[in-house]
Amino acid sequence: MQIKKFLLSGILCACVIFIYAQNSLSGLSGQIKTSAGEPIPGATIKVLKTNFGTLTDANGNFKILNVSAGNYHVQISAIGFKTQKREITVTSGGPQVVVNFSLSESSEQMETVNVVGRTKAQEVNRQAFNVTAIDATKLYNTTLDISGALDRVAGVRVRETGGVGSSFNVSLNGFSGSHIRYFIDGIPMDNFGSSFQINNIPINLAERVEVYKGVVPMWLGSDALGGAVNIVTGNKHRNYLDASYSYGSFNTHRSVVNASVTSKSGFTVQLNAFQNYSDNNYKTDLPQRLLSQVQGTTETSLRRFNDTYHNETLIANVGVVDKSFADNLLIGITLGENYKEIQTGARPDAVFGQLHRRGNIIMPSLKYKKTNLIKGLDVTLNANYNFGYEKTIDTARADYDWDGIRDPKATIGEREGGQLAKYMNNNGLATAMASYKIAEHHSVAVNNVFSTFNRKTDNLLIPANNALDPAKKVNKNVLGFGYSYDVENKWSSNFFGKYIHQNNVIGSRGVSAATDKMGYGLALAYYLNRNLQLRTSYEKTNRMPEATEIFGDLENQEANPALKPEESDNLNFGIIYNFQINEINRFSVTANAVYRYSADFIYNRLNNNQTKTVADNREGVRTLGTDAEIRYSYKNWLSAGTTITYQYLQNLQQYEPNYSGVSPVYLDQMPNIPYLFGNTDVSASFRDVGKKGNNLTLGYNLLYVHAFWLYWPSLGGRDEASDKKVIPLQLSHDLNFVYSMKNGRYNISFEARNITNKPTFDNFSLQKPGRGFYLNLRYFINKS
Repeated sequence: MQIKKFLLSGILCACVIFIYAQNSLSGLSGQIKTSAGEPIPGATIKVLKTNFGTLTDANGNFKILNVSAGNYHVQISAIGFKTQKREITVTSGGPQVVVNFSLSESSEQMETVNVVGRTKAQEVNRQAFNVTAIDATKLYNTTLDISGALDRVAGVRVRETGGVGSSFNVSLNGFSGSHIRYFIDGIPMDNFGSSFQINNIPINLAERVEVYKGVVPMWLGSDALGGAVNIVTGNKHRNYLDASYSYGSFNTHRSVVNASVTSKSGFTVQLNAFQNYSDNNYKTDLPQRLLSQVQGTTETSLRRFNDTYHNETLIANVGVVDKSFADNLLIGITLGENYKEIQTGARPDAVFGQLHRRGNIIMPSLKYKKTNLIKGLDVTLNANYNFGYEKTIDTARADYDWDGIRDPKATIGEREGGQLAKYMNNNGLATAMASYKIAEHHSVAVNNVFSTFNRKTDNLLIPANNALDPAKKVNKNVLGFGYSYDVENKWSSNFFGKYIHQNNVIGSRGVSAATDKMGYGLALAYYLNRNLQLRTSYEKTNRMPEATEIFGDLENQEANPALKPEESDNLNFGIIYNFQINEINRFSVTANAVYRYSADFIYNRLNNNQTKTVADNREGVRTLGTDAEIRYSYKNWLSAGTTITYQYLQNLQQYEPNYSGVSPVYLDQMPNIPYLFGNTDVSASFRDVGKKGNNLTLGYNLLYVHAFWLYWPSLGGRDEASDKKVIPLQLSHDLNFVYSMKNGRYNISFEARNITNKPTFDNFSLQKPGRGFYLNLRYFINKS
């Protein structure tokens, strides 16, 4: 506790010192317009023979601070306009120099454009928070979904129970499951249902994906304990069509159509539609205890036979953009359905031949955003309600082994008791955010997120049991408030607090349990120079148990109504350094260190018969970890990068229920959590291959996961054959080939995954697909 107080006091003192150091900044500002007087967004401003530079915002404005006194030449450039230069003089302690430019159009075809500034993804990475942003546009010609892209980020491990559509679990620095919250354009995805999840959303739906590890910004409005993933769809194209189709191994089909039409008056129609289908009939290697039950074959690898998955989703929005009263005002609807055959329980020992699940999403929505509603005030409002349902069907009078042969039996259900239940998991969400810029460097914000979960069960198999399964409700409100002090390219600070209220109710007159929690935190970033950033963040955070953890899900999650809220102290340190050699060899280095202490830590363990998982509390868990990424690029055609992550989660629960004395697993490493893993990727791009405007890209990706224990390390023997099971070391090699024609209008790509066909596992020895080949065709046209 004394260490935490010391660290917090030290950070606060540093804030005060930095604030007083910024009282006499010099620099330049201005606006860039066309010769017709229209602002030019994205124009490049560079102070020659220095490291200073920036890009104009949506209104053509720019600002550069901390320029020392002297005479400079400023260069202004923008695609399609003639470059201009102007001499300026900056005086010590004097006012900012205001320079406005009017650029005339250029009809010349530019072969290359050198841009000084950063992409949106790069700007996100420079926040004070421990955040990594993925530029999704670079992955549009792949067959990846959002989860596949996340799996290549340092500190992130996406764990799936099988192939396409399987259950997934994202781990951020050791925190996983419901510790992590998911958002789309800042809107929580808690109520989207199984038809709309990150492992069935194609990467083409996103402009970028932001991954916050540990401390989560107040404006995301959640009770995340270990981090957050925010999918940013963007709206940079106003009139466009982006369509793709892929086919590959295990009879896998994926289709994506994204389109938008916007009139000059601002009326807009936006459409996103996607579909996934797979038989998932890949071979899986089975242990001898299961092979002994198989009839009529001596093979050790058998195909999965009850694992078909498909989902279809349509997202439509209609409204207006760029109006005096709204940047965007959209009324929308999300429609989707999914079908999932369930091959196994939480372990392959429980195998099913007809058990399956269906679900849908029917969710109307409202979105509103306006910057400068009054000067300095930005407002965002969102609301949606999911009328969908989930249904589990287990009515077969049969048992199955891995041979796929049906063995009749007298009772209903492959699981004990059978099931044919329709769950109306109706969820509502309303968010409101207001931020106000008090002065040039000061701003405040308040954010409120209210969510409701209401499960009603219709037992179609035994209707009389409905009375024994009353409605279950969860109402949660997260109120956040924050203050920011920012000086561009110098330093940034964010102070915030969160108040959480949750009420769980079972039955209209049933038991009600209310909980209130308060959290707070801060995030700081300091720029030693334009290319070197130091950052640190601390948060006292709380997380309420999720509805599926309390009430269970429809597949492999057992209920635990006694689950307690958890809280954690999260501390992060990080560094980002960019440099170049000879202007053609560019390097980027990012490194982070994390410390967590979590009380009443919620984790998933196997239930008593090891066919399902159940959420449970540990009194205390301590996490120490680090992750790093280094990237290299040569000119504009070669790129390579490596990530590495190490995390150690230690059990601090000294006494176990129904066990006398100190627990034998006290101070053990937490089981079934990978602790050492990484990625390596290399890509080479070649321009004008075969014809001008046709480009070829070749790429390679390596996934490495070190072996880790399935159960507690202190229990069982010391070899793999003992009761202490090992998830073995894993190496997966992927290759990809992309050929783009007519400057990206027509694209064809080919992917080979896990080319060595080595077995890979994520959860409880459930094997993932082996070697696979996939062909993707994409068409893109933009008339913006």
